[in-house]
Amino acid sequence: MEKETHGEIRRDLKTRHLSMIAIGGSIGTGLFLASGNAIHTAGPGGALVAYIAIGIMVYFLMTSLGEMATYMPVSGSFSTYATRFVDPAFGFALGWNYWFNWAITLAVDISTAAIIVQFWLPDTPAWLWSAIFLILIFGLNALSVKAYGESEYWFSIIKVATVIVFLIVGVLTIVGILGGEVIGFSNFTAGDAPFKGGFFAILGTFLIAGFSFQGTEMVGIAAGESATPEKSVPKAIKQVFWRILLFYIFAIFIIGMIIPYTSPNLLSADATDVAISPFTLVFEKAGLAFAASVMNAVILTSVLSAGNSGLYASTRMLWAMARDKKAPRFLGNVNKRGIPMAALIVTTIVGAMTFITTLTENGTVIYTWLLSASGLTGFIAWVGIAISHYRFRKAFVKQGHDLNELKYKAKFFPFGPILALILCILVIIGQDYTAFLNPEFSNPAWWQKIGISYIGLPIFLIFWLSFKFVNKTKVIPLEDCKFDKK
Repeated sequence: MEKETHGEIRRDLKTRHLSMIAIGGSIGTGLFLASGNAIHTAGPGGALVAYIAIGIMVYFLMTSLGEMATYMPVSGSFSTYATRFVDPAFGFALGWNYWFNWAITLAVDISTAAIIVQFWLPDTPAWLWSAIFLILIFGLNALSVKAYGESEYWFSIIKVATVIVFLIVGVLTIVGILGGEVIGFSNFTAGDAPFKGGFFAILGTFLIAGFSFQGTEMVGIAAGESATPEKSVPKAIKQVFWRILLFYIFAIFIIGMIIPYTSPNLLSADATDVAISPFTLVFEKAGLAFAASVMNAVILTSVLSAGNSGLYASTRMLWAMARDKKAPRFLGNVNKRGIPMAALIVTTIVGAMTFITTLTENGTVIYTWLLSASGLTGFIAWVGIAISHYRFRKAFVKQGHDLNELKYKAKFFPFGPILALILCILVIIGQDYTAFLNPEFSNPAWWQKIGISYIGLPIFLIFWLSFKFVNKTKVIPLEDCKFDKK
């Protein structure tokens, strides 16, 4: 093994890498699979409202993150910002929760990728493919940050090309050029469409939309290894809004136009059911019989991209926390290629051990709870971004800085981060709102259901309050917030 030192990571990510990392974070199985569930739950109009609302929230969050990441490009991202502008205990809890989330999600991704391959090779063992994919993802991350950026660039190119082709095919199908009939707005007005189930159905779809957009915040972590963060980060952030508009909103609109919300096929949001992905259904409606195999390949690249990005983000977060004395010091070492190998190996081992639990009967229960514990982490991270940015800007002004010093300024401050914070809290509280409509306080199964849905919150609070108790930390006064860029 190469000698590691307490050195620095390398700024080898180019503007095109960062832009595609932002795209890769916002296009994945959430769009290719879960979008059908959203339309079935709230109708095509309700799904559009939910995705537009969450899309606006994510745009404001990304502009908030972009302002901080352009001024202070660090791999610790929102964990570092929370430490400096809110409370070190808050930053500690955000960092460890985010690392835990992606380490667990790595196990999900390699399991899902193996299941997808079995679509073509049903007689091969899933664990073998999972091992192969884990080694591949580890290799890409261990080689260099440029190798990670380049792999994400091409993964994202495949996803973007698929969505563009889908949008073109969808429009041609709606107007009758493909598929043999003019569909028009018939499915948008059938039954209870365009809105089904009222406010609570849309609230439930907020959750689906929110999970679909998780990963966009990785651009803040990648900023710490950008060669030109002042140029690359604003460009990547500015494109987020248009990607959301084109890739999500337009795609949801086309699916809702072509596939009735009553279709039982839209219920599936599982990668094992790629044959009935909403994208596959639309392609088949257009008469493209090979759609399932093509979408299977695209979804495989999406899952591998998610695993690749997840391992990268969690490794950099762990490294940054070690440098900030919030994790064991040896995890802050890097090798001569600028890779934090110790953090990478520890994260990979945790992901592999989590995957191994899925192979045993009792381990499946542990795996379910681990996955549930990581479920709310993305939303908690977004809450951290909103709060950190609000205090960043307030402290910046209070300490006498001129806003013109900021190379990129978030629009609509303070409205943006406040709206994002409110929507994030609404989504977190509504994680399992149906359970509270008919509470069963005397039923152990009800408490177990609540525990699985909300366990991420007490875990976050335990991290936060235990660090606060041990280190006696307090909320940092605005005049004492530090703006140095190291």
